[in-house]
Order: sequence, then C-alpha cells, then structure tokens
Amino acid sequence: MRREVTLEEISDGKLYDANDMVKADCQDCKGCCDCCKGMGDSVLLDPYDVCRLSRGLQRTPEDLIGNVLELGISDGNIPHLAMKGAEERCVFLNGEGRCVVHEIRPGFCRLFPLGRYYSEDGFKYILQIHECTKKNRSKIKVKKWLDTPNLKQYEKFIWEWHQFLLDVQEVFYQTEDADLIKNLNMYVLSRFYYKEYDEKKDFYEQFYERLEEAKKLLSLGV
Repeated sequence: MRREVTLEEISDGKLYDANDMVKADCQDCKGCCDCCKGMGDSVLLDPYDVCRLSRGLQRTPEDLIGNVLELGISDGNIPHLAMKGAEERCVFLNGEGRCVVHEIRPGFCRLFPLGRYYSEDGFKYILQIHECTKKNRSKIKVKKWLDTPNLKQYEKFIWEWHQFLLDVQEVFYQTEDADLIKNLNMYVLSRFYYKEYDEKKDFYEQFYERLEEAKKLLSLGV
C-alpha cells in the first residue's frame, strides 16, 4: 500500500544504508512485546517471508494462510500475520510474550522500528519515530539489526517485489473490470505464495523465474 507522507512526518529525517549505525536496538527492553500486539493487518508478508515460515515450521503455505496468516483484502489479498484475542496479539507470541519463530520471523519484524523509504531508483532505511515509545534504544548497524542472510540479494528482491506490486496496482487503477482484478489478485497469491518453493533449490532463482513469467503474462514489461 502506498503511503503519501513526507520523510519528516514519519522519521527522524535521516536516510540510512545497511552499513550505517542507527538507534534501533531495543534488546535492553526486557519483556517488552508492544510491537507484537495491536498491529491489525499491517504486518504484510512477502513471498520470502511465507517461504521461510513454511520451511521452518514444516507446514505448507496453504496450511499457514487462513490459520496463522490472514489475507488482507485492502492490500490485494497479500498475506499478513494474524492478531488474536482481546489484546490482538501476534499468533507467534508465547505466554511470556516472546516470539516463538524469532529465527524465521518475517522481514517486517526484522526491520521494526526501521522502515523503508522508496524513491524512483531504490530505497533507504528510516528510523520511524511514532511506532515505538521506548527511549532506551542503543545504536546498532542496520545490517546487523536486520539479521538477514545474503542482504544484498535480499534487498534486490525487496525492490523487485515492490516494483512488481506497483505495476499490479497500476493495472487496477486503469480498469473497472472486477473479474480482472479478482483474477489478478488470485494469480499473484497462487503463483507467489501458495505454490511452494523447492527447498533443494535457491529461493531467489525460483522467485525470479516466476516474476519474469508474471511480467510477460500481465504485459508489465520484462
């Protein structure tokens, strides 16, 4: 979903790269899980997130979606983490408020309280100022905070996926055909989320094969 806001409205006004230091580390906030509650449908998952959860939990994407993951209609059926109960707690929080999938947690969770600020030719990281009330965060290098293997490759994937979703949105803006919109949403969901990625092969290689196929099929350019 596009957010038409200025950098100053949502951040400390600075743009960060992966090797920059940023005041994001909240590991000293023992027992805090505020960012894992009341998030609604905002914790959107990309195909790598679902693949990582599927492999780590040894459950099929189809089994995950509709149980611990839900579909956000307002975001074109993009899966998001389910929030349950009166506190709207993330389904992966245990009784002590700790994440039970921390090693395979989604990119959104790895990023927080950072965010991504997209421009026409890429993205930078930002420190969000309204999303976390904790004041005793210490500095940490962005790439260490993200704790993601093959970060350069992952960042390229994030950019390509972002651009593809913008292209899909553009198709929606240009049509009033409800069936076309429904079928396109279902295609993206089926092709990139429900269809499992072969664990014996590189995820990114398989993703780009699907991406090129989708671009050709949808006449979105290659």
